[in-house]
Amino acid sequence: MTRAERLAILGPATVARIHARVAKAPEPTDELVEKLRRIMTNPAGEIPVPRPAVSAEPAARAA
Repeated sequence: MTRAERLAILGPATVARIHARVAKAPEPTDELVEKLRRIMTNPAGEIPVPRPAVSAEPAARAA
């Protein structure tokens, strides 16, 4: 959605109230920024370690 589309939907008064409220918010701490960075770079959690492929062949046959 573009800025113009949001403005058309919300109206200028609502957008102004949103901007005023955002301006009042405190700056995030370095700790919070780091936590958010981890979430945003890996949203599904830890990347699973790939397991070695298992052969579909039955175990070595006795000779």
